[in-house]
Amino acid sequence: MSWQDDYASRLFVFGTPLRLLVRGEGPWVWDETGKRYLDLLGGIAVNVLGHAHPAVVAAVEKQVRTLGHISNFFTSPPQLELAGRLLELARAPEGSRVFLVNSGTEANEAAIKMALRHRPRGRMVALEDSFHGRTLGSLSLTAKAAYREPFEPLHPVTFVPPGDVEALAAALDDDVAAVFVEVIQGEAGVRPLDPGYVRAARDLTRASGALLVVDEVQTGAGRTGEWLAHPSTGITPDIVTMAKGLGGGFPIGAVIGYGPTTGLLLPGQHGTTFGGNPIASAVALAVIGEVLPLLDHVAALGEWWRAELAAVPGVVAVRGRGLLIGVELDRPSGPVQQALLDAGFITNNVNPTTLRLAPPLILTRDQAESFTQALAGTLASTEGENPHD
Repeated sequence: MSWQDDYASRLFVFGTPLRLLVRGEGPWVWDETGKRYLDLLGGIAVNVLGHAHPAVVAAVEKQVRTLGHISNFFTSPPQLELAGRLLELARAPEGSRVFLVNSGTEANEAAIKMALRHRPRGRMVALEDSFHGRTLGSLSLTAKAAYREPFEPLHPVTFVPPGDVEALAAALDDDVAAVFVEVIQGEAGVRPLDPGYVRAARDLTRASGALLVVDEVQTGAGRTGEWLAHPSTGITPDIVTMAKGLGGGFPIGAVIGYGPTTGLLLPGQHGTTFGGNPIASAVALAVIGEVLPLLDHVAALGEWWRAELAAVPGVVAVRGRGLLIGVELDRPSGPVQQALLDAGFITNNVNPTTLRLAPPLILTRDQAESFTQALAGTLASTEGENPHD
């Protein structure tokens, strides 16, 4: 029996995997045949330090030998230290607090509950092309109809076009509990919001009494060349959600409640068995220690690489910040993604014409250049039919 048949007989939902991967080191992974791939997706913006990073391995080994799972009837030194570091890095004002979870969708679920405590039975506002998760609450905020429709009715959400300040203003009234935004819409093809629009969203939510929730699940933990993406817009949100890169491959997420929002959820109104466990917290602390010195590298490499990619014939646009990059093509992205995979490069055709790159932050310029050359060769060898005509 092939591994594909073995998978199909045991697991479900995801379909047949692209490869059977057996080992990883740095930005590289190997499949069961021994073929090596440059991982430019990083577990979808998760593996910020690549695979088998010594700091992560050491943190897991040390903590699992010391204290593993304890439940949230107790706390641990790594949990307390991590919460303090997250508040510091988020530039959160006095009185802010952190709730630790296991994933991005869990973080957004907690934010939804906070919003509903703020305005009971309130409506939410999110952006068209948004993605906030797949559990029922976070799915309500996810715009893609194919994800939503099989599970409707969901929580009432009004979707507005990103960048349209007038549409956002028209959607806000005194029954809106919160507005959810991603500073860069990753699943939409890596589309950054204009900073002026983000500031307008802050002003409008403050005037209407709604909370502003910034989803940094994909953009946080250094992905954009800054620890978080939203401070460069000049705003202070009410809630920030994080996950993905925070654990460098180990499941962890965080909800940062700014100031008064921390009093919205009372004991017993929310919970998580594994959230903030000592191992995950220790790993996140190790990731923070390794990522912060990489931020200048991420910003510089990303700026250089985007310019290089934009010069490739067949590329019509390059979007993003740091090492979250969308490469829009003049042809369908699916066959290009498959050809690149066959050539040893892992990418993601995030929409019909766009490849998403979210590699480990330790990526080198030479490794990035090897992909640029491979992309140029792939596009030169395939016929381009411009879907934008």
